[in-house]
Amino acid sequence: MTEELKEIGLDVGHRRVGRLMRQNGISVIRTHKHKVTTDSDHKFSIAPNLLDRNFIADVPNQKWAGDISYVWTKEGWLYLAVILDLHSRRVIGWAVSNRMKRDLEIRALNMAIAFRAPPRGCIHHTDRGSQYCSHDYQKILRQHGFEVSMSGKGNCYDNAAVETFFKTIKAELIWRRSWETRRQAAIAIFEYINGFYNPRRRHSALGWKSPVAFERNVA
Repeated sequence: MTEELKEIGLDVGHRRVGRLMRQNGISVIRTHKHKVTTDSDHKFSIAPNLLDRNFIADVPNQKWAGDISYVWTKEGWLYLAVILDLHSRRVIGWAVSNRMKRDLEIRALNMAIAFRAPPRGCIHHTDRGSQYCSHDYQKILRQHGFEVSMSGKGNCYDNAAVETFFKTIKAELIWRRSWETRRQAAIAIFEYINGFYNPRRRHSALGWKSPVAFERNVA
């Protein structure tokens, strides 16, 4: 909020912005019901944790990370799969579905590959869920020369960058309203990612730039 105000010419500090937000009842939203999305009880092969919680990437398409989350609607759950480029935290692939099947993650991955055409050797990090360990998903990774990395069992901190994205979208979008239909939620997610998060949302880790602006400056 402080950086946005400075950009339009208002000379304010974090403390003043915080005080004004409190006075006007503006606060961060955190919470809500939890649903397990990782099924690690399977017989697929598990990859080592190559990322090792190093979420810094010097250039685009050096490290990718993916995960699944969920949105409650009055029609039932809507599942969201994303792929982030860890260089800029930009969402480069995403997909939604009313079922948590492996085609959900594959669609997100295929979108990211089509958008970025990553070089061979790019690290692809996820949890060890059955969808990511499946033969179909791993076949695509091999075809494109990814180095496969997976979190430790039950350790969300190993994929903290994507977990942070999910916390952000839920606090800023999902938990702020009641969703009548899955389609309504899907459209809102699309608009949030492409209209706000990627091109406009500022990140302290990026020097208070948005993912798109950060990549543009590096280029």
